[in-house]
Amino acid sequence: MAHVKSLRSASVFRMTEKDGPKASERVQSLDRAFLLLERLADAGRPVGISELAEMTDIPLPTIHRLLRFLSNEGYVRQDNSRRYALGLRLIRLGQSASRGLDVWAHGELGGLVEQFEETANLAILQGDLAIYVGQAPSPHTMRMFTEVGRAVSPHCTGVGKAMLAELPDDRILALLKRTRMPAITSHTITSPEAMMADIEQIRERGYAVDEGEQEPGVRCVAAAVRGLPFPAAVSISGPNSRVTEEKVPLIAPVLIEVAERLRDRFPSSAGQVGFVG
Repeated sequence: MAHVKSLRSASVFRMTEKDGPKASERVQSLDRAFLLLERLADAGRPVGISELAEMTDIPLPTIHRLLRFLSNEGYVRQDNSRRYALGLRLIRLGQSASRGLDVWAHGELGGLVEQFEETANLAILQGDLAIYVGQAPSPHTMRMFTEVGRAVSPHCTGVGKAMLAELPDDRILALLKRTRMPAITSHTITSPEAMMADIEQIRERGYAVDEGEQEPGVRCVAAAVRGLPFPAAVSISGPNSRVTEEKVPLIAPVLIEVAERLRDRFPSSAGQVGFVG
């Protein structure tokens, strides 16, 4: 990845030296377009132009121009309220980027389902969101299903909390402040103080538990996959009637072992997908 970045930086420098101010302006426009896409991804909801200007410090006329181009190309879309969100053309790019991760984890997720007969998930932390990038479904008719590619706030999910616990406290608190910790269910943790207390427990025992904080009546056990170029976590989710409190201590050690194997088997090429926490 560092090699790719160095080549890109070198080519940009040469282009700027050769072509002068116009080339530099093109590079700046490209940087700003990517920044707009990143902020739309971080928001996880349609965003108005004025809010984008506050998020990016990009002048409004420039934002108008870039969004018009991105919209014409299908990378962003405008809803009925004239707010902008990521466009459908990005789905293909995201699928291509995550394909290596899915192949890398598929066997381990399938093994978890065979052992516990509950849905197994793999998620990564990108920006302020936990994004599901792999899943193996439970064989039961009544089961958890989370669409691959779904992005959720990390404070209310097992995978999200497991990944947060791997970050420094100041980064966690900054993320919680930005996301505002909305209450998804009556069990969602909505205060930074309570979340940090839960984070401390996660660090002590080595795994996270979501007690109906994202979906009522659903329990999720998750463990972080450490040592990767980006935060990641693996989990087992199911209804409380099957994933009981008594089963949590049985599931957690297996998840930790799976997380360690995923770390050891991580392909170097997959680190080039560009996921960052």
